[in-house]
Amino acid sequence: MAVKKQSDKKIRASRVDAMSLAYDKASEVIHSLTEGLEAFDGIRDTVSKLEEYQTSGLWMQDFEADEAGALPEGTRRSVLSEDGLYDLLRDYDALLRRLGG
Repeated sequence: MAVKKQSDKKIRASRVDAMSLAYDKASEVIHSLTEGLEAFDGIRDTVSKLEEYQTSGLWMQDFEADEAGALPEGTRRSVLSEDGLYDLLRDYDALLRRLGG
């Protein structure tokens, strides 16, 4: 009978350990996703500004000015990547659809 109790104890401990690992993983992912969703919700106005910038013609003017060397050294140019802004806005829209918003 002592062998059975020992075996049951090991099985239970193994199960609890496995479920604790699953819990820890799920908890971490849910926490990270919650933080990410809160940040995502907070960029709606920022994305709207980027969409307006892209469609207003100002993006093209700034891109051409950069190509002509008219922007000062040290100016951030990440938004002027030829496909970067388009891809960012597309990814944003895809996430909105995925989230049902």
